[in-house]
Amino acid sequence: MTGPKRGITMTSPVLVEFDMRIRKGEREEDDLQLIDGAIDCELTTTPLRPITNHINGDCGAVDITLALIPRAVEATIDVIISEVQTEFSLSLSSFVFVGGSHQGIELFCGIIGESCGLTRRYVIAVDKASWMHLMFNIGQKGSKIGDLEHHCRFKADIHGCTCRQIILEHASISLKLAH
Repeated sequence: MTGPKRGITMTSPVLVEFDMRIRKGEREEDDLQLIDGAIDCELTTTPLRPITNHINGDCGAVDITLALIPRAVEATIDVIISEVQTEFSLSLSSFVFVGGSHQGIELFCGIIGESCGLTRRYVIAVDKASWMHLMFNIGQKGSKIGDLEHHCRFKADIHGCTCRQIILEHASISLKLAH
């Protein structure tokens, strides 16, 4: 019988579909399937506090955190790193207020060796009229000084754009937050 690969019946107001792969080669056919499926969320049973679901796949597992954010707006974060003086490690996390506490989401962790834009945009759901906090941890190999920590705050709103420039000893970081 020929036909669709998968059929989905919508019985809940929210459906989250996953198709996550582990990049293995240049071609998409070379990638390993991590998870492929969907979960549904019922508004009456989805908590205001974040909950984490552990999803097992063919080549590993993924933890997915869900929370109900009643007046959410979407915030898209673009990060461009320029004027790199020396290789450094960078960790970027977002902290949003959900369910009575600040929840952290690691967006990027890696080594920066040259000017670049981080490989993708980051999309975060934020309660409208709340503050979104970004935290940068910057470290340099062989440095006797501990990691440098830098914080930025953005007010979440509908149809806005905020830009920030962070000048560091290691590099210049440009942030663009569209909401």
